[in-house]
This record gives sequence, C-alpha cells and structure tokens, in this order.
Amino acid sequence: MAVTSGLTAFNLDLNELVEDAFERCGSELRTGYNLRTARRSLNMLTIEWANRGINLWTIEQQQIVLNTDQYQYLIPNDTIDVLDMVTRINNGTSGQSDVTISRISEPTWISIPNKYAQGRPVQAWINRQTGQINTTTATLNGGINQYDTTIPVNNASALSTSGFVNIDNETIAYQNIVNGSLTNCFRAQNGTTAASHSTLAVLKQNNLSSINVYPAPSSPGDQYTLVYYRMRRMQDAGNGVNVQDIPFRLIPCMVAGLAFYLSQKIPEALPRMPMLKQEYEEQWMLASTEDRDKAPDRYVPRNMFYA
Repeated sequence: MAVTSGLTAFNLDLNELVEDAFERCGSELRTGYNLRTARRSLNMLTIEWANRGINLWTIEQQQIVLNTDQYQYLIPNDTIDVLDMVTRINNGTSGQSDVTISRISEPTWISIPNKYAQGRPVQAWINRQTGQINTTTATLNGGINQYDTTIPVNNASALSTSGFVNIDNETIAYQNIVNGSLTNCFRAQNGTTAASHSTLAVLKQNNLSSINVYPAPSSPGDQYTLVYYRMRRMQDAGNGVNVQDIPFRLIPCMVAGLAFYLSQKIPEALPRMPMLKQEYEEQWMLASTEDRDKAPDRYVPRNMFYA
C-alpha cells in the first residue's frame, strides 16, 4: 500500500521561482542578467503587495519605553504602517494596565496647542518618512558633551523644526529650534551611543519615521511603555539560494505575478501578457481572500442622550 511522504516543507528558492516564471513566459532562465532582472522584478512585486496590504505575516509587536517630556519616538525604517497602539503601565507584571491610543491625522496633531502637556498618552500621529539621510549646511556652534540636551547650531534654518539629526555616529531627536539651538533633545537614538562632538561638526537630517504621542509622558511616577503592532516590509529577494519571506500559501501568486512582470520585458512573451495578467489577478484574489483576519465582527450600539 502506498504511503504519503509525511512532509509539509515544500517551498521554492529564488532560482526555482524565477525558472517557473520564465517557463510561463515561454522562455528559459539562461544568463546572469536574466536572474538579475528577475530579482529586480520580484522586489518590485513585493512592494506592490505591501501597497495592496497583503502581508499579515509581517505584523510584529514592538515596545518603546517612554521618556518624560519626549513626545517623538522613532520606529524602524522598514515599517509600512502602524496598526494598533496602547500605553502600558507595569509592563510584564500582574498589575499591568493597557489603555488604547487613538490614531490622529497630521491636521489634528498640528492643531494641538501645547504638545508638551503631560499625562498618559492617549493619541498618536504616525509621521511616515523615507529613512534617508540628507547632508545639510548646519554645523555645531561649539562643542557638546554626551549629556547636553540643548545643542547650539550654525545655520539651524537648514534643518526641519523638529525631527532627528546625525552628528558623527550619533542620532539625536530634537523637538524644537529656539534661537539657533536644538532644544528638548534626546540623545543616543536609533541604537547609537551618546558621545561628545567637536565644534563645526556637520549635522545631517535623518528622515526617520516616528510616532508622536499626546500628551507627553508625565514625570515622575508611572513608567509608561508604548506597545504597538506594525506591518513591516517583506524581505528582499536575496542572492539566489534564499526562500522568499512569504508563507507557502502565497507561492502560486508570487510565481504568477513574477511571470506577468517578466512578460513586460521579454519581447517573445508579449502575446502572453494578457493571459499572464489574468492568471496573476486570479491568484491574487485567492491569496488576498485567504490572507485576512478571520475573527467575527461585533457591533455594539451606543446610546447618546442630549438634554
């Protein structure tokens, strides 16, 4: 009597994905350039998927210990978006208390009159940036040590009025510019180490994504922790021997999508493009329908009374 394999580990590494996609285009993977252009297309495909929102497997929980008066906290560069947030007291103990943070828009954030008001954060604006570092003409107007929280700057107008800067190997968060100095600075951000810096050191604008909370954490007393779920980018295609950063159930959609992308580059595959696009969209519908939360929705009416 025949027996089953007992295995459930089928996957395709990058070379196999590309070979199958080329075969669907009526072609073959023959040269190093073929592989290179396929890797580029595969990376573009994963970016398209991120825009479509089909990546529940990349949802991760993150935590940030909040500091007194600091309302701006960076999030990893590969974050696509932040989903849900709470402020937590007594993190990891039996007395833990979570309060939901409501996400607000940029117009709502800018309209808050006093962003330094203190309390337990209940609102947050997600400032989504590129993560790119830009050289500026701003320089230090005097040396600073690793403890300084006000940083004098020449040509401070070359910087945004709040954000993050790199000085040498340190990333610093600042929340305002007053009289040519960065104020309300928080040192050693983004995994760097606070250090002394010499006069005329160049400041580089680090365009990091951040969560801006309101009110700013109060002091002293309760230690607040920001707990949030984020959706991160899918990992890049790799060097040819890696498997892709997707669950097995999305392999057919990835192969179909790559074949459609390649058909736009391979002249002899142009007649197949409409068929490959249709197959990709069908596989997309199957994958996106399956890759979703399956918890039931529950709606509770809210009664409101006016005198």
